[in-house]
Amino acid sequence: MGVYMKELKFYLITDTHYFENSLGAYGKEYDEFMRYEQKCFAETQSINEAVFAWLEQADEADIVLIAGDLSFNGEKESHKGFVKLLNGLQAAGKKVYVVTADHDFNDKPFAFNETGHIQPEGTKRDELFDIYKAFGFGEAIAVDREHLSYVAQLGEGVRLLALNNDGSRDNRRNFDEAHIEWIKAQAQKAKDDGQMLIAMNHFPLLPCQPLFSIVSGTMQKESAKAAEILADAGVHIVFTGHMHQQSVNEFVSEKGNKLYDVCTGSIIADPAIIRLVTVKSESEVEIKSIPTPDFKWDTKGETCKQYLQNTFDAMIVNLLEDMKNDPKRMMRKFGIKESKGIVFAVHQAGKLLNSITLGTLCRLMFVKCDKSIRKMKLKSFAVELVRGVFVGNQKMVEGTPEGDAFIGFLKRINPILKRINIKTFDGKRADLFELLKNTAGNYGIDDYNAALILK
Repeated sequence: MGVYMKELKFYLITDTHYFENSLGAYGKEYDEFMRYEQKCFAETQSINEAVFAWLEQADEADIVLIAGDLSFNGEKESHKGFVKLLNGLQAAGKKVYVVTADHDFNDKPFAFNETGHIQPEGTKRDELFDIYKAFGFGEAIAVDREHLSYVAQLGEGVRLLALNNDGSRDNRRNFDEAHIEWIKAQAQKAKDDGQMLIAMNHFPLLPCQPLFSIVSGTMQKESAKAAEILADAGVHIVFTGHMHQQSVNEFVSEKGNKLYDVCTGSIIADPAIIRLVTVKSESEVEIKSIPTPDFKWDTKGETCKQYLQNTFDAMIVNLLEDMKNDPKRMMRKFGIKESKGIVFAVHQAGKLLNSITLGTLCRLMFVKCDKSIRKMKLKSFAVELVRGVFVGNQKMVEGTPEGDAFIGFLKRINPILKRINIKTFDGKRADLFELLKNTAGNYGIDDYNAALILK
C-alpha cells in the first residue's frame, strides 16, 4: 500500500556554529587559531542573523530543519543567542526542527581577547534536551531522550526521523544497539501508519566525496551498517552536515534499497548554502540550493561570497606557505611529531609546491598539459582542487585542461596506487585511482540541484 501524502516543502541549513561575539573573537592568538580554519568565527553571529532574517521572510516553505552543530563549541551564551534566533523563526510562523551534535556540548569551550585564550561557560550534553525542547522534542510523536533523537510529523503523510549520532557515551559517533532498535521501531511504526519517513542526521552516512571513504572522522562510525539499516527500514533519504561540504550521494543496500545522503555545506563557510527541499511523493524528492544572503561585516571591499571563499582559500595557502617558511608551525597544528628528517622533508615539499608551475610538473612527469594552464602555480592548482572538494560539483573532470592534467598525474602514479591495500568505509578494497579521479571531478549527481528518485 502506498503512502497518502501531500507535497511538502522545507528549508534546511546545517552547521550554524553560532558564536556570541561578545565572548571574544579577536587578538593575536585568535589570528593564529584562524590561520588554518575553513569556517568563520567572529563573523558567525552576523552570518546567522542574516540567514535567519532571510528565512523569516522566505515564503516557499514554513518548515526549517537544522542538522546539528548549532553552536560554535558549546558556549552557554552562544546557545542562548541561538535560541533567540530560533524563537524569531517561530514568531514568524515557521516550524523549526533541530538536532544537536558534538559541537553543542563542551566542558571547556574557548574564546579569545587581547589577553589570549579565555574560557567561557560551557554546556553539558544533558542540558541540550531542555535548551532545544521547543524545537522538535516538545511536539514529537516519539522521543529517545537518551540519544537526543525524536520523530516529528512534518506534514500529511511525512514524518521526520531526527537522529543524534554524536556518540557521547562512548565517543564513537555511532548508533548503539538500543538506538538501532528504537530507529527500527519508529520506521516500522511509520510503515504501519502509512507514513513516508525521512531522516536528519548530523554526521554523514556516506562519504561526501569518494576519497573520504578511506578517511576516518569524515562520517559516522559504522556508517555502512547504519545506511543499510535505514535503507532496508524504508528510510530512503537522509539530510546531513558536519563536513561543511556540498554533496549528494547514493547507496544501495544488499537487498536493493536506495538511500540518498544529502550533505549540505555550513552556512558560515564557503559555499554557504540553504537547501529548499520538495517532497513531491514517497518516491521523488527535489533538491534546490540557495546561496546564503549577504551579512553585515567589514569584508574589506569584497562581496560576502568572495569573503567566505577567501577565508577558505587562506586556510590552504597558509598551510602550503608554512610548509616552506615555518614547517614546525604547520606540524604542531596537525600533531605531526617533529624530527629533523620530517621537518626537512616538509620544508622541501613546501618549497616545491610554492614555486613550481603546473607546466613544469607536467614536463617532469611526462604528462600532457594544455597551454592555458601551464603557467598556473601548483599552489593555485592545489587551492582550486581542495576548494572544489568542499564546494561540490568539482570541475576537474576529464575533458577540461585541469582535469586532464590531474588524470595524467594519476595515470603516472597508478602503479604505486595499485600497491596500496586500504579498505573503504564498506569494507571493500579501495581503487585509489578511481577515488581520486572522482573526488577531483564530479561525474555523478548534481550536488546543488537534483531530482532524486528514491525507489
